[in-house]
Amino acid sequence: MYRQLFVAAALVGLVGVSGTAWSYDQALAKSYAQLFEPVAGAKAGKALHLLTPADFVARVNAGEQIVTLDVRTPAEVRVFTSTLPEALAIPVNEVFKSENLARIPTDKPVVVICYSGTRAVVVGIALRHIGFDNVYVLKGGFRALAGYLDPKTANPAPQATAAH
Repeated sequence: MYRQLFVAAALVGLVGVSGTAWSYDQALAKSYAQLFEPVAGAKAGKALHLLTPADFVARVNAGEQIVTLDVRTPAEVRVFTSTLPEALAIPVNEVFKSENLARIPTDKPVVVICYSGTRAVVVGIALRHIGFDNVYVLKGGFRALAGYLDPKTANPAPQATAAH
């Protein structure tokens, strides 16, 4: 008798544990499904708001008012970071605090940057998910940007204007 009760209790416990392990937030999953719906095929990178280093440099050189959001650690930022006007340095673990979210503009493009792009992708997607539609991610991070830039790329020759 006790053995049957023990087996029954064990089965109930296993069902309860497995039910918990397999549960997830269905509403949150649905919201991510909507976010990622346009991410398909050749235009997946564009749908994820990924900017190549070439696109980023072109936008900066065109005079676009871009805010960079560097999400690396304070130690990494101390060595080098963005020098663009309005650059922000907020580590990943502090981005989603209300006082830091308030620092991120909604009226200008924001490009999230880290060393390799991994942290930036996560933060960029999460920011877009909570309503920051103007957020982009530098594909490959500072590492890719450093590999792309050279003095000629960073300082393009001014366009010649036609004489009147």
